[in-house]
Amino acid sequence: MKFELQHKADNTEARAGLITTDHGQIETPIFMPVGTVGSVKGVHMREVKEDIKAQIILGNTYHLYLRPGLDVIEQAGGLHKFNGWDRPILTDSGGYQVFSLGDIRKLTEEGAMFQSHIDGSKHQFTPENVMDIQRTIGADIIMAFDECTPGDADYNYAKKSLEMTQRWLDRCIERFDSTSPKYGYNQALFPIVQGCVYPELRRKAAEHIATLDRDGNAIGGLSVGEPEHLMYEMTEVVNEVLPKSKPRYLMGVGTPVNILESIDRGVDMFDCVMPTRNGRNGMLFTRNGIINIKNKKWSHDFTPIDPESDCYADLQYSKAYLRHLFQAKEMLGAQIASIHNLAFYLWLVKEARKHILNDTFKPWKEEMVKKLATRL
Repeated sequence: MKFELQHKADNTEARAGLITTDHGQIETPIFMPVGTVGSVKGVHMREVKEDIKAQIILGNTYHLYLRPGLDVIEQAGGLHKFNGWDRPILTDSGGYQVFSLGDIRKLTEEGAMFQSHIDGSKHQFTPENVMDIQRTIGADIIMAFDECTPGDADYNYAKKSLEMTQRWLDRCIERFDSTSPKYGYNQALFPIVQGCVYPELRRKAAEHIATLDRDGNAIGGLSVGEPEHLMYEMTEVVNEVLPKSKPRYLMGVGTPVNILESIDRGVDMFDCVMPTRNGRNGMLFTRNGIINIKNKKWSHDFTPIDPESDCYADLQYSKAYLRHLFQAKEMLGAQIASIHNLAFYLWLVKEARKHILNDTFKPWKEEMVKKLATRL
């Protein structure tokens, strides 16, 4: 994998870059639709390509390991061939999913013991076998195995957790570097900066990771319950340390406002389930603010969902029609809302990139943030 830093905008840390993988190029800043189990929920791959215009999608190690299982994915020739997506894929290591299991998982120095949420069967993830699993899944970018600490963890817990995550990272790198890709194309390993909401720990983690000179770096353990201002503060602390010559991926974040604020602080890559999850529940993101399409006020509004939009495939659908679909519990409503939200997120980062290249990002961002937080 290669990363070219193309431009840094004036009066901001916002950057435009180009990531090159064996499955294609990715223009940054970029948003990556989440395809947890090998699919972007409720959306065809054709729509992900043509309507949403995604350049890269995500898969999840924990979920794909449990179902359909590694034997199926390997027989298919890797996730790209299994799900029909021929562009880049990134896989999360499953650390966050194991963290979210709560009482049905146990962490030790060796790794994480957990019960499947599907059938209760017991499994173990270690830094080594998580690298092996992601080799088998075959993503272009794979993540190190880490512990995702809660946003309200105390300092001592966060410190011990970070120290273990760093030891796990060393084991991930050793295993990754001693194995080879399975399907004839290269894979890149991204370490993950942890440290909760403590600047000293975040800085220490970033300094350690900066010395490793991997292809890119991720920032994890944010947007997990901590106040929003601390998320931004920790991002700034980390990005002061992480090398500018490598892409920076802020994991699991977030709202359109979160994304613009994080781009302003030097982040290049994002993912979040919010576009599809909120879309299925009737929340639509537009360039003028947020719409709850279930509200009665839209029942006679025959204007497009986002009247000023020039890039969505859903322009022919009115607010009134989409509200009708939700009221009728027609599955097409959730599909249209999901496609709309994903297309909006991709439009947003594309616009951000354009303004970065034109050195107009800062004023544009300030104007957009006010609009995007508005409830219509």
